[in-house]
Amino acid sequence: MSGYNTVLARNTENAPKSSLSTQSVAFSHYNHLSAQLPLDPATGKMVAGGAKEQAEQCLKNMKAIVESVAHDMDDVVAVTIFLKDSADMAAVDEVYTTFFQNGVPARTTLAVSALPMDALVQIDAVVSNAEGTPPVA
Repeated sequence: MSGYNTVLARNTENAPKSSLSTQSVAFSHYNHLSAQLPLDPATGKMVAGGAKEQAEQCLKNMKAIVESVAHDMDDVVAVTIFLKDSADMAAVDEVYTTFFQNGVPARTTLAVSALPMDALVQIDAVVSNAEGTPPVA
């Protein structure tokens, strides 16, 4: 490592932690969030319910991480949603937009054959640090 780049890894108690990754890594103009499973941070257990409830918990965990690095959900610029069953997209969409008050970020949705802990949904994100060159419209 050159020592030139600064990378800052952070965790909050308000979202589930993993021994294999950090919740957020800040580098340059962005914070990259590790994919969030629908785990209750207080119990470490999967939340009850279907894809809608699981998506809501993933987004709550994501919001807790975003707020722990002094940002809000309006700073999220990209989201990747991993679904065990693409038929659950409508259920996910029911809660997804409620977390983004001023427009939704860029989004990629992938159907996958399996997720950790047999979850139905997992979500990761990229957050802007609001630095750099403003976009040209």
